[in-house]
Amino acid sequence: MHRRRDRRILACAVVIAGCSGRAADATFQARAVDATQMLADLAFLSDDSLEGRLVGSKGSRLAREYLEERFARLGLSTFAESLLHRFDVTSRGAESEGVNVVGYLKGSATPDWFIVVTAHYDHLGIRDGQIYNGADDNASGTAGLMALAAYFADHRPRHSMIFAAVDAEERGFGGSRAFVEHSPVGLDRIAVNVNLDMVSHSDHELFVAGTYHYPFLQPFVERVMGYAEVMLLLGHDRPELGNDDWTNSSDHAPFHAKGIPFLYFGVEDHADYHKASDEFENINSDFYVKAMNAILGVILALDDDLQSVIAQRK
Repeated sequence: MHRRRDRRILACAVVIAGCSGRAADATFQARAVDATQMLADLAFLSDDSLEGRLVGSKGSRLAREYLEERFARLGLSTFAESLLHRFDVTSRGAESEGVNVVGYLKGSATPDWFIVVTAHYDHLGIRDGQIYNGADDNASGTAGLMALAAYFADHRPRHSMIFAAVDAEERGFGGSRAFVEHSPVGLDRIAVNVNLDMVSHSDHELFVAGTYHYPFLQPFVERVMGYAEVMLLLGHDRPELGNDDWTNSSDHAPFHAKGIPFLYFGVEDHADYHKASDEFENINSDFYVKAMNAILGVILALDDDLQSVIAQRK
């Protein structure tokens, strides 16, 4: 994740103005991710044995193998012959190979339109002898992505969904750039990108960026606000925020650059951000589960009325 400290007053002012008069819609309130499995996935991905999941490393390979096995077990379909999509990474004069893990579920009603869910699984590796496990950044988003895939594998979506665990986000969004440059489906068939990056380290607040650029997505978030057990705040996507504008801070940026609408879910920077202390024991597991259930609700709302997004997408 690439970002700086927030200007909370300005961000929240946008939220308050945007959310007045919303009505609770509990249509999807009873739906929930498998919290036990999700936390087990997060614990594994942030374990010392993966050595911080630096792109091109042994730890990255172990994470990738775990993701590939989980995707296969969930029954996700592959594009071409494999769940693995390889690409070259060049950063600071060093070359390595990045690997995205990509699977999809075919929609039951309108399979030729896609919702793409992304989360990066790489982190910073080992620095000065310390392992940077990146529990929040972004084992949390990756485990959350698998929880969403598991949910929709059991509850088939109306529209097709791609689940992309992308590599090399910490190297200039390498995996998401590779995805949009060599997309397994036409970019004009992607209705929306939902990106998860740092979704477990907060007490109550989860930010949702993207509605400033794509205001037609705001009602889908507001639909969940009435029953979500975390506070969903719209913000961090306005140009006047400078470094606190998260529009180009994570893997949604390459989608946005291609004109694909996005919603990015993430928490504020915290004391463990990009530090060796970003460990499993420092996440807030209760918040994390509630946050992922809220995100699930937004995706369910999108799938329920994706045609309105498609009309704006065109």
